Amino acid sequence: MESLNIAFFCWESMYAERVGGLASAATNLAETLAKNHDVHFYTRGAMPDQTINGVRYHYCRPYGKSTVQYCEDMSNQMVELFHQTEREGRFDILHFHDWHPIPALHQLQDRDTILTFHSTEYGRNGNQHGNWWEYQEISGKEWYGGLIAKRVTAVSTVMKHEVMQLYNIPDWKCDVVPNGIVPRQYRAHLDAGDVKRSYGIHPYAPLILFVGRLVYQKGPDLFIEAIRRVCQHRWDAKVVVAGDGGMRQFLQERARDLPVNFVGYIPDSEYIRLLNACDLVVIPSRNEPFGLVLLEAWSAEKPVVACDVGGLSENIDTFVNGIKVWPEADSLAWGISNMIDDPGNAEVLGRRGRSKVDRQFLWDPVVRKLEGTYTRVNA
Repeated sequence: MESLNIAFFCWESMYAERVGGLASAATNLAETLAKNHDVHFYTRGAMPDQTINGVRYHYCRPYGKSTVQYCEDMSNQMVELFHQTEREGRFDILHFHDWHPIPALHQLQDRDTILTFHSTEYGRNGNQHGNWWEYQEISGKEWYGGLIAKRVTAVSTVMKHEVMQLYNIPDWKCDVVPNGIVPRQYRAHLDAGDVKRSYGIHPYAPLILFVGRLVYQKGPDLFIEAIRRVCQHRWDAKVVVAGDGGMRQFLQERARDLPVNFVGYIPDSEYIRLLNACDLVVIPSRNEPFGLVLLEAWSAEKPVVACDVGGLSENIDTFVNGIKVWPEADSLAWGISNMIDDPGNAEVLGRRGRSKVDRQFLWDPVVRKLEGTYTRVNA
């Protein structure tokens, strides 16, 4: 397609404020688009504007007493930066990511706009908080964004159906554009035994890895209870939990008598070491719109046990490239034991996962799907 001027609005990026998987997804999407288009990325950051891998980043420094107020201020600053930038030339497509910049979408709704749902507030917090006021406020913004955006994308078919049901978004308006990955960034050739020894683990002991936020949505409590069951027949199993969150103290208390090492947030370099040294990656999420950890594990040719929810359910072919289980401790324990008791088969499943990444989840084909959405904005 012809070259476009594209504006991204996203509250996080890989090179400034980074919170979760959204930073990686939006940044890689922008950089792949920048191979053929002019891309500007409006986000948060305490640094001068800069150009990285063809993408021009524009930073704001918002303030607010609540998350909602903070994102209102961020959106206002983004719009101001957008208007300053547009003096150089008019943008063809305005692409907004998740609910945080929806106040900016409101101000620019007369333009050709795309809203991508990477997740929903209901999926993140709805089952846990019920009538929590900020949950309702954010859900209202998601509904409004889906209403006024010219088109909507979702990162999985499950997510598409979720936003259609929650926010009455019509089928014709919403496209599925999955996340992608750069697999070479996650594959490293190293001595797994040396990495295990650095954590006090015997080189031949099965190392089970959890990585993610320690919040209800991600199911770390289910994971800890599953490990308790696994250890009843595998005394040699060891666990590393990488990540932080509000449940950490509770989880550490529950795991006092278990071989679990809570390492908190770790730099990317250490994550790559652990990912390539472990024997199994477990993704026990109760809700997972896509699940980038799945692609990261597969990129490192690692086997995966994951709950049969959301994008995990959609993308894993059970007993072909992973094992899907119910989001409950007994089922997780069964899947984990199945993998670590048969390491040869587990390795085969990990290699098949990498093959699926190479077939379906590289960024260039993902961007071609997104460009199809861009062409339909005015259709």
